Amino acid sequence: MEPVTETKPQAPLARTNNLERVKNIIAVASGKGGVGKSTVSANLAIALQQSGARVGLLDADIYGPSIPLMLGATNSHPTPTEDGQISPIENYGIKLMSVGFVVPTGQAVVWRGPMIHKILSDFFHAVNWGELDYLIVDLPPGTGDAQLSLSQLIPLTGAIIVTTPQAVALSDVEKAVDMFKMVNIPILGVIENMSTFICPHCEKETAIFSKGGGKLAAQRWGASVIGEIPLYPEIREGGDVGKPVVAIDPTANASLPFIEVAKNLINIAKLASALRIKGI
Repeated sequence: MEPVTETKPQAPLARTNNLERVKNIIAVASGKGGVGKSTVSANLAIALQQSGARVGLLDADIYGPSIPLMLGATNSHPTPTEDGQISPIENYGIKLMSVGFVVPTGQAVVWRGPMIHKILSDFFHAVNWGELDYLIVDLPPGTGDAQLSLSQLIPLTGAIIVTTPQAVALSDVEKAVDMFKMVNIPILGVIENMSTFICPHCEKETAIFSKGGGKLAAQRWGASVIGEIPLYPEIREGGDVGKPVVAIDPTANASLPFIEVAKNLINIAKLASALRIKGI
């Protein structure tokens, strides 16, 4: 069997405290894949931007970066600055960075823990993020190296947990919540994605993946549900073609749950900031 060859990340970049002008850093996490975490991250970032906030979105899903596709930036490449840093891609008014911009499409990312730590460190400290109200960090699923590196590298405002209602998803999410508690990162709220399916013909609501599991889990974790997002075909379609539904039509029924989540997050972030200032 041929030995596995590790993909090498970029050469060392100039590093500085590029996060000092970022007010809130929000991690979006899940216990397992397939719950729509990246879809939530993309549409939430746009909803925040539409509220008037300055927003960045970091795709920290090293092994499965999907933000370039969802934000219509698959052919984009970050540009170096004169001071040896890199400028993020901008699309839909959002500053973007992803390993998908520096690794060829379809090429496997075969990195061990230290390499993941380094590339994430570069993304935070060698990318010129500028002034941001929110930096949304789309994490890989689970409780691996990226999550641990995140807790060591940056001052997180907190984490949002994305889950679907069924028991198997909630069981995995509980492990993610426990990890964040172990590294003293507060849980800002829970988003129940794919909460129901509303028939476009008869408007009948069907709980395909059960219902209310997110609320019960949030209560168990001492958090609150900050959004319930139904299954809408427009959400999936928009992500597949790089045109997020919130960007294309913020008044659509499929967009409104994300806009509600953004409003809730803004209020929660203000409270979290006030508590930090008071030292609570």
